[in-house]
Amino acid sequence: MSYFLIIAAALLRLVPHIPNFAPITAIGLFSGTYLNKRWALVIPVVALLFSDFFIGFYNWQVMVAVYGSFVISSLLGIWLKKRKSAGNTALVTLAASLQFYLITNFAVWAFGGLYPATAEGLVASYVNALPFLRNTLLGDFFYVGIMFGAYELVRYYLSKRELSTAHNKIGQ
Repeated sequence: MSYFLIIAAALLRLVPHIPNFAPITAIGLFSGTYLNKRWALVIPVVALLFSDFFIGFYNWQVMVAVYGSFVISSLLGIWLKKRKSAGNTALVTLAASLQFYLITNFAVWAFGGLYPATAEGLVASYVNALPFLRNTLLGDFFYVGIMFGAYELVRYYLSKRELSTAHNKIGQ
């Protein structure tokens, strides 16, 4: 079930979507929360590589920042694993969105050539990216809600079903 959600979310990056309204942060958080550590760190990177193969690669320094940011999202998911609650999940999702915004826009300023290498250029990079931050926040909360919610609902349903089956066997 968890691998299906991850693959489905990765494929969603390939269909037309609102800029930065993508499932990769949710994949990182979900992988960190529900998979073992090794897979938690590998899955988002593989999902990005797979989709970037079709979408296209870009400035390697900016790519390192983007990929590193999603590894950080996985690490936040690993932290969440033993502290799972709705509040912590929302807090971690917000932290993942903000660190992505801060890291990737710094990289665009530093390596992208779009902004002058001045404090004003850095501020312009962050200000011009505010619409993308909004989309990132909306997408991250949407996909985290879908992935975590679907997984927990299925787990709940299966546990109730197993409990019911065990109860019926005892009563026979």
